[in-house]
This record gives sequence, C-alpha cells and structure tokens, in this order.
Amino acid sequence: MHHDREEHEEEFSGQLGDIRLWRHMLGFMRPMKRWIALAVFLSFIITATSLFLPYLVQQAMDKYIVSGNLTAEERFSGLSGLSAVFLMVVLLGFVTNFFQVVVLEWTGQTIMHALRQKLFQHVLNLNLSFFHGNPVGRIVTRLTNDIQNMYEMFTSVIVTLFNDGVRIVGILGILFWMNQALALLLCLTFPAMVLITLWFGRLSRKAFRQIRRQLAAMNAFIQEAVTGISVIQMFLRQKDTHRRFSFLNEDYRVSAFYQIRVFGIFVPLIEVMSSVSLALVVWYGGGEILRQTMTIGVLTAFISYIRLFFQPIRELSQKYTIVQSAMASAERIFGLLENRDVLTTAEHPQVPSQLAGEVEFRDVTFAYDGENPVIRDLSFRVKPGETLAIVGATGAGKTTVISLLERFYDPGQGAVTLDGVDVRLLDPLWLRRQIGLVMQDVFIVPGTLRENILLGREASDNEVGRLVELSQLSRVVRQFPDGLETRIGEGAMDLSAGQKQLLAFARVLARDPRILILDEATANVDTETEMLIEQAIEVALAKRTSIVIAHRLSTIRRANRILVMDHGSIVEEGTHDELMARRGLYFHLQTLQNGGSAEVPPQESQRVSPYLP
Repeated sequence: MHHDREEHEEEFSGQLGDIRLWRHMLGFMRPMKRWIALAVFLSFIITATSLFLPYLVQQAMDKYIVSGNLTAEERFSGLSGLSAVFLMVVLLGFVTNFFQVVVLEWTGQTIMHALRQKLFQHVLNLNLSFFHGNPVGRIVTRLTNDIQNMYEMFTSVIVTLFNDGVRIVGILGILFWMNQALALLLCLTFPAMVLITLWFGRLSRKAFRQIRRQLAAMNAFIQEAVTGISVIQMFLRQKDTHRRFSFLNEDYRVSAFYQIRVFGIFVPLIEVMSSVSLALVVWYGGGEILRQTMTIGVLTAFISYIRLFFQPIRELSQKYTIVQSAMASAERIFGLLENRDVLTTAEHPQVPSQLAGEVEFRDVTFAYDGENPVIRDLSFRVKPGETLAIVGATGAGKTTVISLLERFYDPGQGAVTLDGVDVRLLDPLWLRRQIGLVMQDVFIVPGTLRENILLGREASDNEVGRLVELSQLSRVVRQFPDGLETRIGEGAMDLSAGQKQLLAFARVLARDPRILILDEATANVDTETEMLIEQAIEVALAKRTSIVIAHRLSTIRRANRILVMDHGSIVEEGTHDELMARRGLYFHLQTLQNGGSAEVPPQESQRVSPYLP
C-alpha cells in the first residue's frame, strides 16, 4: 500500500520538464513585468555598489597608504575623501536593497495570490474521480506548502540569481581589466566548478522530488487518521495506525538524509575551489609584486573580488535548496493545473426553456476504473411527477445512478436523458439547477442558518419563513435565541443529524428543483425527528419527479414504483405490495431489516447485506 502511494504521488506530480515549468511560471509573472523590471534595475545598482567598494580600497592603498609621493596631510585628506565616498556607496546600496526587498515581497505575494486563486478554482471544477483517487491531505499540500515554496523562490531567489549573474560577469570584466594573467588563472577552475554545479543540480532535484513526495504522503495519511480518529479509537487501531505512520516517517527521514549528504559534499567542494583559486592568485600576484609589475592595492582588490566571486557560488547550496524545493512544488502545482479530469461540455450546450422532468437510463454501463462495471446495461424510465424508489444491498449501484444523473460522471456505454435529451448535451450548470439532492451527510457552510438555507440566493423574510415552515425547520429555529441569525458550523453552534436533514430540505425547497433526489435522507435520526422529516419529504415530493434511495419502509411505500438492484442490474421492479408478494430479494431485504428470520436464497446469501444502505 505504501509503495502504491509513492507511485500515485509521482503520477500526480506529472514531472513536467523545466522548460514547461518556466513557461507556466512566466505566465503568472507576466502581469507583474513592470515591477519585476524595477527589481532587476535595482539589482544593477546593488551590484554596482558592491563592485565599486574593492576598487575604492585599491585606490586607497595604492594612492594614499603605500605611495610615498604624498605628504601625511595629503594622504589623510585623500583617505578621508575616499572614506566618505565609501560610506555614501554603502548607504546607496542599503537604500536600494531595502526598496528591492519591498518590491519583490509585494510582487511575490501578488503572483502567489493569483496562482492560488487559479489552482483552487481548477480544483473545484475537477471531476469527482480525481478526488476519489487523491487524498485530501495531498490536495491541501498543493494549495498551501507548495504555493509557499514557490513564493520563497519568487521573492528570494529569482532576482537574487540575476544579481549574482550580473555580479559574476561584472567581476570577471573588472578582473580582466585589472590583470589579464590573474583573471586567466581564475578561469582555470571554471570547468571543475561547472561540472560540480551540474552534478549537484541533478542530485538535489532528485532529493527534493523524493522529499516532496514523502511529505505529501505523510500529510495525506495524517489527514485521514485525524478525520477517522473516532473509528481508530473505537476499534483499537492506534498501534497499527502508528506503525503505518512510522513507515512514512522513516521514508521521509531517509529522503532528508539523502539531501543532507548531497549538500554536505557540494559545499566543501566549492570551498576547495575557492581556496585553490585564491592560492593561485596569491602565488602569481605575489611574484608580480616582487617583480614590481603589480601593486599591493591591485592584489588586495583582486583577492576581494575573488571572495565576492565565490560568495554567490558558495551560497548556491542554500539557493538550490529553495529553487529545487520550489521546482518540485511547481511540478505538482502545474501538473495539477494541467489535469484535464473534467467532464467535457458540448460545443453548444442546450438550455431548455421548460422541463417536464422525465428521466430515462438507456442501456447504461459504467465503471469507475474504466474496467470493472458497477452498472451493467441499466434501463429504466421515470415519468414526470413520478416517485421512484431504488433499493438494494451495499455495492448494488444505487448511488452511482444518482451520480450519473447529476453528471458527476459520464456512462461508458448508453445514455442518461432528461426529457429525451442526453444530459451530455445540456449545460452542466443548468442541469444541476434542475436537480435537488438531499443526502444523509449534510454539508454545513460556516455562517448563519439563513445563509445555509439560501446559499447565496436572495429571498425576503416572508419567503425564508415559508421555507422554514414547509421544511419543518421552524421547530429547530425556535430553539435558538437568535433564530435564523444563529451561527452554525465550525467554531459555532453544532446541529444534530436530524436538524441538518431538515436544513437540507429547506435548501431544496429554496432551490425549487424540478427533480428531487433523496439519498438515505431519513437514516440515523430519532423517531420524533423522523416524523418531521417525513412531513418535509411529503412537501418536497409534491409535483416533482423524485428518485429515492432509502431503507425506511415509510419512505419506500410512498414511491409509485420500486427498483431492486443487485450488482449493477435491476433484478425486481414493482410496488411494495407486489414485491413482497413475490418473496424475492426485496422481500428478504425487508424481512432481514425488520429482524425477521427468513432464509435468504442461496444465490443471494453471499451478496445481501442485512440492511438496506
């Protein structure tokens, strides 16, 4: 299982090439090009100030410290002037650096804001199959940790690397201007440095890719464990859960140590190259001074420039840490953005002016994985205004029928139609406005009761009051001092399962859909609340085409017809009384649910759950 997580995460990342990654990133940077250009311009000033300082030191040594042609007063006066210039250059560099940091931070935050917005919008529109295949923790990592890693690269690396590039080119130019022989000696170390840097880049990318993969897997596991903590504790699975986490944690530690070993080799190698270059310059430059063909000031400036030259290379390991972490994150972010696991929309989607509400499945076959069908050659029709109940054991395909009707998925074969029109030809937004869904698990939006009923719709107080009465939610509202303005959701008032169900019916009535779907809407509630829900159901079903998935007899008996499904196919059809009289699968499901002892037919004994899910 652990190995499968790694492979899936690698597939999810996409491992995009560097060119494609930079093309994506440049697309988000383009709107901020003027601010980036300003940061680049400031970098030229910062580089110029840093390169001018060793030259001032060289002038001070050759003209005023070592030179014997001037009086003490002239030397002091000259040194004072150079010191003043030195301080002004330092101050200019400080002020310029301050403004560059502000510009970069603001630019980085703006770019990451746009990227985060686009990524979250894309995630909201992905097909449900994507969420079934990717744990919540992994998706959260994309929107938080990975975005933060890219922010650090934008603010502290991209322009800094440009600064370093300008500095290195500038230093080389100055060195060749000052002494070509010494500059050529320095260049002897370049091939080795290039090879070391390329080797480091390849290994560090591999290290960070492993680290990000392991971190995402660990985040996903923690998310799942915390979400299911009650089940873990109830079934005493703490030790097993901790053992599985230990495997993931150990994999992360191994990946981190691999990264440390790579950095541990790179930094000393650069120090060796720096020391070799310095030794060559001191050896050759010292000889030139002894031969009086070079001044001490030039050699001192040369040594300072060499230190400046190797400083960005020496810091490359730290920058590579940020860059490679960001590139590994970018692989996953843009891999997610390139994910096209979305339902295709017709070139000219239809938006009917009226909807009678006829639903039909025509020889529908569907498999979540594309290989193992959960629905096979399914055909049935629901007339406008008719109520159809679907029952069956776990895995029979009942909920899949609902998902296909709402077009969360498309069938592999056959068609799902609404008033004779294939739902694939309809506008998806229009389609979902016509369908109201009441599920067992009700999603609560942090906010007031009123906001949770309307979900962004506009309605007067009288209209909201009517919805509350029709859905039987009025008894709940009267229990709260603030009434409809009571805040519910995370960090506020928590509703019971039954109260949430009544809220769901109020939402459906506010939407006024032509087609209503009830998916286990009366499960896990007390008797009193069930009576209220039954009244709400009666109101909701009126004059609507309805499909009901339930195991409560009171809900099922209200249906005009009942479909009994088993392993993705319809095995029985009729009213409650007709199906009970046949003494088939429906009869045995009802008998077992009600605590009866009827013997299950041999062909069903291994497949029928003792309850209707």
